[in-house]
Amino acid sequence: MENLTGVDCVEEYFSFEVHDFACDGCPCKIVVPPEPLPGKPWVWKAEFFTAFPAFELEMVKRGFYLAFMSVGNTFGCPSAIDHFDKFYDQMTSWGFSRRPIMLGLSRGGLYIYNFAVRNPEKVACLYADNPVCDFKSWPAGRGNGEKSQSNWEKLIRDYNFSSEQEALEYKGNPIDNLEILARHDVPLIHAARTEDKVVPIAENTDIVEKRYTALGGSIKVFRHPGGHHPHGLDDPTPLIDYILQTVRY
Repeated sequence: MENLTGVDCVEEYFSFEVHDFACDGCPCKIVVPPEPLPGKPWVWKAEFFTAFPAFELEMVKRGFYLAFMSVGNTFGCPSAIDHFDKFYDQMTSWGFSRRPIMLGLSRGGLYIYNFAVRNPEKVACLYADNPVCDFKSWPAGRGNGEKSQSNWEKLIRDYNFSSEQEALEYKGNPIDNLEILARHDVPLIHAARTEDKVVPIAENTDIVEKRYTALGGSIKVFRHPGGHHPHGLDDPTPLIDYILQTVRY
């Protein structure tokens, strides 16, 4: 991590060295692997940095950096993705791989999909875990999922929608924007719990899988029992092995 202007080592995270810095006015972190792989591959976690970290901690052990930019609870709105663009530019200027593995838990799915749709050539794959793929499902609760009124109202403000009706008619959710990812051969990996009542699999992952497959895209879904929490597979090894064997990073 030498020669990274403005980056300071201030803490440890699960015994790994962590560097904190600011980018585009947002707090950011880089976790350093004990034995970095050539080319500086990295996992970019979009939300909830400390939540359910088994996957990314194992990736760090295997030589991947872990990076995070906090843009607040903004649901992957355009201004959040503007910040992500600056973060990507900063990371790649430091020599990190130009194709990060993007990780999104729950509403983090909106962030990673929206960044990838804007920048399909800049991602190795998307790993989405119990992801929101249509905000009409959550937080709007217009299907079988739970409604979060406060989050729904904030999402409408963050996206600068003029009304709730405009939000409901929006055609820019991940389920609507898969064609460009398929054209650029972006691999999709989902882990989804089959009894999720908050972000129902039928309204999110299942739709993505059906549509992406029809477009000729590569998608792997790890279905497993349980509700929205906890995130991640009990043993992330099969998922990690799949990524390492099939994804160009």
